Amino acid sequence: MIPLAEAQERVLAGCEVLDEITVAVGDARGLVTTETVLAPELVPPFDNTAMDGFAVRSADVADAPVTLGIAGTIPAGVPPDITVEAGQAARIMTGAVIPPGADAVVMVELTETSADGTEVTVAQSVPEGNHIRRAGEDLTVGQTVFGPGEVLTPGHLGVLTSLGMYQVRVRPKARVGVMSTGDELVEGPQALEKGQIRDSNRHTLLALLAESGCEPVDLGSLADDEDEISAGLQAGVEKCDALLTSGGVSMGDYDYVKKVLNEIGDMSWMQVAIKPAKPLAFGLVQGIPVFGLPGNPVSSMVSFELFARPGLRKMMGHPSGSWHRPLVMGLVAEPLRRRSDGKTHFARVRVEYADGHYHARSAGGQGSHQLSAMAAADALAVVPDGEGLDVGDPVSLLILR
Repeated sequence: MIPLAEAQERVLAGCEVLDEITVAVGDARGLVTTETVLAPELVPPFDNTAMDGFAVRSADVADAPVTLGIAGTIPAGVPPDITVEAGQAARIMTGAVIPPGADAVVMVELTETSADGTEVTVAQSVPEGNHIRRAGEDLTVGQTVFGPGEVLTPGHLGVLTSLGMYQVRVRPKARVGVMSTGDELVEGPQALEKGQIRDSNRHTLLALLAESGCEPVDLGSLADDEDEISAGLQAGVEKCDALLTSGGVSMGDYDYVKKVLNEIGDMSWMQVAIKPAKPLAFGLVQGIPVFGLPGNPVSSMVSFELFARPGLRKMMGHPSGSWHRPLVMGLVAEPLRRRSDGKTHFARVRVEYADGHYHARSAGGQGSHQLSAMAAADALAVVPDGEGLDVGDPVSLLILR
């Protein structure tokens, strides 16, 4: 067996960062920037009011309450055609340009307009600059908006469009193909014959890829036929950036997937000192990373979390500090028992945050075939080799949601 860290290093070393592309802002959410973005213009582009009210000269309202003549109205989106003179105010709407002569805004709640609409009484004084958003207050010309390695959120996209920038250089989503093989696999709701099982791993992995920001590609379920599997793998590497398979990676396994991968790729077949997900295959086929995950459903999911997800995040340009899910410390809320076997165990747990700590308890059965417990879990508890952990013991947690 090899240590977990060594297996992860082997995987990451084989995952090259994808070439950058230019995408429309509308398609950029969740992608990672490859360039330094500089502001080409001011944001906001002009002095404007933060709320509805009256634009005034602050000196004119210093001795409020005071009554001023209304010089006119300035709606948003229209250049002002009036100047606020001494003793005057201009009705102004949120976002409108501050007119010449005015240096403050009084919010409408502090004013009362005369019945004929020609005068306004201001109830209290306001300082110069009150409720005015200055040009360039958010961004100035040439200012760095964000740099390379930034994961674009809706807020980032809003900033880009506020600057008139509708394209951005990024790393693309990884197109990742998922295939399953085996004559025993059944797709669909029909009744199972003896010896048949439903193909759940493929659907699980496709969903995990989508959740991880990848573009999942369903390569289907293939029969136990060497030529069909070879053709499926070849087709996958031609149209995908990476491939996932499940099953056929244990030391005793000898199936057509392993045979074909050994013939067409440079594969490593590893036994990692963890449970579940001890067996792992990884290598390159025509330069494309191929992850051979275990066939047991829980093992397949845990292996994805520990190996495939970090490698794919590296490919998509995420900073190295975010390739792996962060570990947080918590406390054991009920015993997490195990037997010493030289491996690190990843127990499926549910966590609750209370009194400043995460408290972890078992999510159910811990067998590698018991997918319902994995579905109920929101974290993996890292249980070191030994007899397990008792209530109140500290525990490292890999938060999944």
